[in-house]
Amino acid sequence: MPLVNSKEMFEKAYNGGYAIGAFNCNNMEIVQAITEAAKECNSPVILQVSAGARKYAKPVYLKKMVEAAVEDTNLPIVLHLDHGADFEICKDCIDGGFTSVMIDCSSKPFEENIAITKKVCEYAHAHVPYVTVEAELGTLAGIEDEVKVEHGAESYTRPEDVEEFVRRTGCDSLAIAIGTSHGAYKFKPEQCTRDPETGILLPPPLRFDILEEVSKRLPGFPIVLHGSSSVNQEFVKIINDNGGALKDAVGVPEAQLRQAARLAVCKINIDSDLRLAMTAGIREHMRAHPDHFDPRQYVGDGRAYVKQLVKHKIVDVLGSNDKI
Repeated sequence: MPLVNSKEMFEKAYNGGYAIGAFNCNNMEIVQAITEAAKECNSPVILQVSAGARKYAKPVYLKKMVEAAVEDTNLPIVLHLDHGADFEICKDCIDGGFTSVMIDCSSKPFEENIAITKKVCEYAHAHVPYVTVEAELGTLAGIEDEVKVEHGAESYTRPEDVEEFVRRTGCDSLAIAIGTSHGAYKFKPEQCTRDPETGILLPPPLRFDILEEVSKRLPGFPIVLHGSSSVNQEFVKIINDNGGALKDAVGVPEAQLRQAARLAVCKINIDSDLRLAMTAGIREHMRAHPDHFDPRQYVGDGRAYVKQLVKHKIVDVLGSNDKI
């Protein structure tokens, strides 16, 4: 089975009331963990590559690893560019065999966002095979590789803009801002309440009113949520118990993500949770086995935690298990 684009995948997800996990990948072990979990759950999956991943591993290595995962699992897999900064980067990925790209001009004025997004869509849709394009309206706070938006500078998506934007650009899916955020520190403490028993920060709820209004204006159209890691507190504790120092790291509650997946959200992006799982496994292993120096030993434990996490996300959050 070759790599696929997201078009049919999203149609099934929208009609079925579930979402596809879009997991960021940076190396072989993460690719293996994600796709082995998806295979065992009989789930379609999106593997996405950020600017940071392109610099770290090089696009050709990442593409070959994803192609190897397709051969190994025979799963429908989308290879997606996450947060493409401009037309040239999107074109490079399309020409290099990516089956889906995101053009992120959400920080630019509305008309400029439309113009650049339309240019990417025209190029991607003329490609053979057809390449799907994700765009974004509204901006998320937080830090993810090259994407940095200070808290307080983010902006919610304006529902009254979405129909014109989709019509004029021709994009295949739309990422919206309803209160999710990039990174492991998604919310400032002053934005949250604190559980009196555990001391854990409880984040503010997502703006489902915006999601519902966007859905009414774009019936049947796939919506995307970025910055949707939940910052699993089990992994945070493992990291901190083994020499880490993650204080007040908090993410998006999984129950809210599941609710979004039952609505119009067809793609949910997960990156920080994978990093936390990998780091937890490595830190735990190194503390338990200070004499070990073989990367296969400690990175293997990190890979096992990533696989465990992805299976949980597929079954309990996304609802995409047994959808092939």
